[in-house]
Amino acid sequence: MPIIGLTTVLGEPPAPDGTWEHEVAYVSAAALRRRVPPDELAARVRELAGVTSVEVRPGGFLRIVVPVPGELVEQAEPVPEPDWPDFPRTWDNPGFVVRYAHARARAVQRWARDLEVPQGTFRPELLDDRAHRAVLRVLAELPGRRRSQDPGWERYLVRLALAYHDAHEQAPAVPRGDEEPSPVHTARVRLAQAVATVLPGPERL
Repeated sequence: MPIIGLTTVLGEPPAPDGTWEHEVAYVSAAALRRRVPPDELAARVRELAGVTSVEVRPGGFLRIVVPVPGELVEQAEPVPEPDWPDFPRTWDNPGFVVRYAHARARAVQRWARDLEVPQGTFRPELLDDRAHRAVLRVLAELPGRRRSQDPGWERYLVRLALAYHDAHEQAPAVPRGDEEPSPVHTARVRLAQAVATVLPGPERL
């Protein structure tokens, strides 16, 4: 379900809801802010292709469930880098945590080329393991933060970097050993590219 289409109907980007480990959901207060009947807005959202369900919650909030959040990968944009020191290069330094995640995501691109991971059709539904869903969950906050007067970029970038470190270590993006490249590797490599685009580093993708 294109998040752009959902944002157009709501008039603003929805906020991700829950952990996304088992279900991809958003919550929106657009009906309240626009002063329109929530049932009416919910009906319009239900007409969008790819929407699984829309629930009107107390207070007029809409909870929207979608099956695949892969469009987030295609809409990644760079984020301003906070004024972090380069040293010390330890996990206590948020600048190191973020730049190291950027470096890891960029390295995945090089390894993917060397191992001939296909660059063909991107199947976002294959990003269904807990670790990669956690990365997508953080990426889903990006549109709303860009509209916020206080986006809190420093904390956001650290959260995205830590989520990516987990995914990088728990579910490798490129084949290992005698493993053949597959569509799941293509999906993970595309996600790594999105992370490298958002996170600041020596050189953006």
